[in-house]
Amino acid sequence: MTRNVGRGRMAGHVRAGAASESDTPDAPPRVVVITGFMGAGKSTVARELGRRLSCLVIDLDDLITGRAGRTPRELIDEEGETHFRELETDALREAMTGDGSVVVATGGGAWAHARNRSLADARGCLTVWLDAPFELCWRRITNAPGTRPLARDETQARRLFDERRATYSLARLRVEVRDDTTPETLSAAIADALEIDGSTHE
Repeated sequence: MTRNVGRGRMAGHVRAGAASESDTPDAPPRVVVITGFMGAGKSTVARELGRRLSCLVIDLDDLITGRAGRTPRELIDEEGETHFRELETDALREAMTGDGSVVVATGGGAWAHARNRSLADARGCLTVWLDAPFELCWRRITNAPGTRPLARDETQARRLFDERRATYSLARLRVEVRDDTTPETLSAAIADALEIDGSTHE
């Protein structure tokens, strides 16, 4: 069941700060997977949460781009979405198999695929849905034209947004995102949830 929290691109891997308590021998590693629609702020919040927890941050899109030498848009245009989704699942699996704590920022469509949700469940991750309104997401999408291969116009983006909400709601934690919600506030809410969610620890 999703727990709600009210108002509240990196180059592959980023380690933020010194080793934290979560990386000591006495504390098991924690894995946080952040999902949500395009423009919800997943990468930005992941970076801030990584700084707060002093742990590794992995942006799946950046990891895939670094390996394939092509952006998600280029991969989808040239190889098709199915091929891209296979690369995405491989990247997610690797991101969650390290020994230390990690925050993973997924692409907007990753959580829509059951195999990726199963990977997160098997790893005991805290899965977080950044629930941002469509209008906010679309404004951010239009501020970065050409980077969202599956949201080339507002009608297409709105359809995807509506379709994906049901699967986003399967995340264990829902964090509401508003125009005035800062990444610091969002990351603090997620960190607080980690403290009380013992099931995220192995």
